[in-house]
Amino acid sequence: MYRLAKDESTGFKGPLEDSLFAVDPWYKTVMDDFRELPASELPHAGVCSGCEFQSVCINTAVYLPWLVGQCLAHGVVLKRAVLKHISEAANMSHTGQKADIVINASGVLACRLGGVMDAGVVPARGQIVVVRNEAPENMMTTSGCDDSDDEIVYTMTRAAGGGTVLGGTYQIGNWEPNPDPNVAVRIMKRAIELHPELTGGRGIETLSIIRHGVGLRPLRKAGVRIEKERIDGTWVVHNYGHAGWGYQGSYGCAEAVVDLVDEVLAEKKPASRQSKL
Repeated sequence: MYRLAKDESTGFKGPLEDSLFAVDPWYKTVMDDFRELPASELPHAGVCSGCEFQSVCINTAVYLPWLVGQCLAHGVVLKRAVLKHISEAANMSHTGQKADIVINASGVLACRLGGVMDAGVVPARGQIVVVRNEAPENMMTTSGCDDSDDEIVYTMTRAAGGGTVLGGTYQIGNWEPNPDPNVAVRIMKRAIELHPELTGGRGIETLSIIRHGVGLRPLRKAGVRIEKERIDGTWVVHNYGHAGWGYQGSYGCAEAVVDLVDEVLAEKKPASRQSKL
């Protein structure tokens, strides 16, 4: 992970307002092998500092179907539907009965879903290029780049033949779902400038492209929302606004949701039964 200097007054260059690129990050004590890189290991003069540590790289094309399989194995019934209001979800149970609790994980569309309409949620558009070429490191990222204030550089080679992801952008408020060809060219050029091994020192035309992709990350300006409230007589537990760290924080956020669900269920128990328990 590399931090690009902007100037002495504003600190490092980049669109991400999180602790990933902090000079003295809180997570350094969590990683057994965290270390700051000496100047001799930085890739070029535009990088003011950097660090490295071992982490996890997920091949989402494998991971998400596995999660679906786990849900099905535990009796979950999956449905597709278009909802205009969050209260409609309470009447969609396969049992035919009204649900006691609805979990709202509506992502970026929490800003448009009736009953929620969270104006603080906006897309943080991410554009990537997936290629067959393998990067020498599992994942590398920079805090920004010189091309644009809302673009960054990262590469990650996914396991099980998942290809190498080249990124990317972090365009707040941009709803465009289609890849921008000009941005794609910049992404590929930056990737091979930092990692010429991707193409053996040749140009972007030698990259073997699998696909271009765009994702609208659910950024909530006030931070992730995990809380409960009653909407039209039904308890709703919210879990949205994770921006670009949904996978990283999924287990912890899910545990917080379970705690809130348990609180609701405890409140619904008759007082006599609570005393017996």
